[in-house]
Amino acid sequence: MSRRSALRLAGTGGLVTAGGALLGTAPATPAAAAGIGNLGTPPTYAPTGLRPRRRPATWSQQFQAGHGWSAAGTGTSSADVNDTSAFVHGTQSVRVTTTGTGKQSYVRKLGGASTSLTGKAIRLVLRVDDTTNLSKLSFYLGSGSLANYFLWQFHTHSATATNYVQSGEWVTVHLQWADVTSATGTYSISSGGVPSTTTGFTDMSFAVYDNAGGPVTYHLQSVELIPDTASVFPKGVVSITFDDSHASVYGLARPVLDSYCFPGTVYNIADAIGTSSYLTLDQMHSLQDFSGWEMAGHSYATSAHTASYSKLSAQQVDDDLRTLREWLVGNGFTSEHFAYPHGAFEKTTDGVPVDQIASRHFTTARSIISETIESFAPAMPYRLKALTGVNDGSGVGGTALANLTAAGGRLDRCANDGDWLILCLHRVVDAAPAASTEISKAGLGTLLKAIADRGIPVVTVAEAMAYYK
Repeated sequence: MSRRSALRLAGTGGLVTAGGALLGTAPATPAAAAGIGNLGTPPTYAPTGLRPRRRPATWSQQFQAGHGWSAAGTGTSSADVNDTSAFVHGTQSVRVTTTGTGKQSYVRKLGGASTSLTGKAIRLVLRVDDTTNLSKLSFYLGSGSLANYFLWQFHTHSATATNYVQSGEWVTVHLQWADVTSATGTYSISSGGVPSTTTGFTDMSFAVYDNAGGPVTYHLQSVELIPDTASVFPKGVVSITFDDSHASVYGLARPVLDSYCFPGTVYNIADAIGTSSYLTLDQMHSLQDFSGWEMAGHSYATSAHTASYSKLSAQQVDDDLRTLREWLVGNGFTSEHFAYPHGAFEKTTDGVPVDQIASRHFTTARSIISETIESFAPAMPYRLKALTGVNDGSGVGGTALANLTAAGGRLDRCANDGDWLILCLHRVVDAAPAASTEISKAGLGTLLKAIADRGIPVVTVAEAMAYYK
């Protein structure tokens, strides 16, 4: 047995040989030094953080003195458009409290200078103090006092699933043309998902709706224009990712991707490797070394993956991430990228945000949120968005493959308008899928052909993040 194949990680966080010799251990308790959740001990392998820099804005409204925007709407109870109590740019932001009646509350500017969004995306920085009664967030871009507008319905709050917008956090959101929801007035969206115009806009409106169960207080810090994904990837870009280390990734998916010379990213559960129906170390190395795939991390312990990190303490999450990264490096896998178990990055049982802990060990972390599709560069690298449940089954739920491949579907929007479409797959099967986490080998072939026919490049997550450093 090779040294690489013999290495495994003990539950204590130490590297162990096949003979049982302990090579190193991680502390069992957090250090007293201050830090994220008082996790003062530095990671064994800190992330390099090699990723694209934050895009500089080509136009910016940061809501400082004299900004000229107003806060109103039938859903607005009170507002301070020059609030100095909470901000991350300058010395103030806009603060609004809704009425708790489910009506629209907004911050807007009408009749401004004509603006072009050709090759641009909208960047929002916002905060919701308490999301308990939040229903949805929208953005309108238009003209004629919003007689004509494009609408982005970019966040609908869930009482059960992981939310991109969480209580008390400043959040960055990118809105691209590939994600526009609808059009009104003289504006329209073609059958291929292309907007009728991307210039001549004079009106902008950021809208918030509570759920009629109580008021919501929100802050708007900035509305900016930045270069969009198409400025780097003119036809958009796709990353094909597989969660959970299923053996079918090697036996069924790899030959199909190889035929198109497409690489994939596998987010691995370390202690599942080499067990029944999961990848082996040799298969992982073959994927990495001969097919150009990326071997990324999903969890070290199967039990941690099953539980989800939000059901663990901050120290337990940090230990699992540390051990996972040690296992990847110790076995010759170079990826610094991670996907949350079940896509969840809420707070741990002792109140520490999971995405902050992930940032100690990895350069990005992927969710399964897909209200809008990811941009390049991403708005929040530790909340990468991905479309999950893609399948060609019947009556199994998830995302129907036809929703991607049909006219005006996600692939057309990716190719025609530009975005970074991260696809999250799980198991590949020979027969018809029996669950939303399965896609047939034939269905995978259909998906890859549709990507190739549109000329969309396929890259691993690591390769995407290597652009525009």
